[in-house]
Amino acid sequence: MEDVYRHIEEHLEESLADLARLCALPSVSAQGQAIQETAEFVARLLEGAGFRTRLLPKPGGGHPVVYGELEGASPKTLVFYNHYDVQPPEPLEQWSSTPFQLTRRDDRLYARGVSDDKGDIVSRLAALRALQAVRGRVPVNIKFCIEGDEEIGSPNLGPFVLENRHLLKGDACLWEGASVDWEGALLVYAGAKGLLYVQLETRGANRDVHSSWATVIPNPAWRLIWALATLKDTDERILIGGFRDDVLPPAPEEEAALQSLPADEDERLRALGLPSFLKGVRGVEYHRRHLFEPTCTIDGLTSGYQGEGAKTVLPATASAKLEFRLVPEQDPEELLSGLRRHLDRHGFQDVGITPISGEKPVRTPLSSPFLKLVCRTAEEVYGQPPRLLPNMAGTGPMYHFVRDLGLPTTGAGVGYPESRAHAPDENIRTGDFILGTKHVAAILDGFAGA
Repeated sequence: MEDVYRHIEEHLEESLADLARLCALPSVSAQGQAIQETAEFVARLLEGAGFRTRLLPKPGGGHPVVYGELEGASPKTLVFYNHYDVQPPEPLEQWSSTPFQLTRRDDRLYARGVSDDKGDIVSRLAALRALQAVRGRVPVNIKFCIEGDEEIGSPNLGPFVLENRHLLKGDACLWEGASVDWEGALLVYAGAKGLLYVQLETRGANRDVHSSWATVIPNPAWRLIWALATLKDTDERILIGGFRDDVLPPAPEEEAALQSLPADEDERLRALGLPSFLKGVRGVEYHRRHLFEPTCTIDGLTSGYQGEGAKTVLPATASAKLEFRLVPEQDPEELLSGLRRHLDRHGFQDVGITPISGEKPVRTPLSSPFLKLVCRTAEEVYGQPPRLLPNMAGTGPMYHFVRDLGLPTTGAGVGYPESRAHAPDENIRTGDFILGTKHVAAILDGFAGA
């Protein structure tokens, strides 16, 4: 593989030029920006590597999926899942450079989406081009499924996968990306947490009123705060009835994987400027809580006046963005019903719930031969054994590929602990981009003969 690796290194600047053009497109799915333009650009990138491409609609609506096929030297097929949409760049004042302009400072590349997930799209294409240039063709059949709705919860991707299962048929799936840890070892995740994302809303008068009327007019902000306070106690216990009923304990091999993880909590605390984690967890308990526990998190609160200075106003409405990260076998639809029952039982029938997105949790067994291949090639490329984890703490629509398509699934990618995905100054390091690209090439080469 040394000749392939050398090609990747020698053509780095060409790859970064592609990445700069892709990151310049502000494809913010939450705001519907530059979506069609970005999908068409991604299709052209794939076509430049020899792919046959199509822009496919999702049943029920949503942003188009870029689908691409490339024939390889063996009958095996590897499906790549990626997404071309990105998070909003705000708050803009916290960026050190323009969010939608790839900026290079030392060995780091800064731009919205460079880590999540445009860097991985370009890295995978760079690996494929290197294999084509050196070997004449790629070793296995490749299918790309690159969607434009991941950052808003991938609505309608499940029906899309079911409707197009003949197109997405394969032998394994390489997920959108991955990251190294503080010691430079690749984190290989075998699954993803699920998600329920909702908005809660309370209403009072039909307009904002003078705050002196707080003597007799109800304040929807207080009403919302009291409702939220019933969901979780100060010891971090989630209080919704039946919330943990379907939670599966980790399998023995999953618990063993947890025990093997290094103690990296000091690096994380230092990077975040925190004195300690919730409940003071450290070591194995820190990892266990992070990977195996479900969550209930307030992502945003909105009510009344929030500008500079004072405005004595009693707001007419209040709302909260609320998310739950789920673990096997919790179901977002069942939780949504349970949330409604919980609020009603506590006297908050007036609190409105608007579901925004949901995903089911899923895991590929750690004994999967594909996971072992990804781990073996990671050790060869990175020079040290990877960390094999039962699931990531985040969420993606992995359930549809593992359960609906039956594909063993894990990731490879270009991230590192300070990539700042979803935050200002999102970035990757050029060294991680090169290693991640080499790893994808090694996976393809190994998969052909596995």
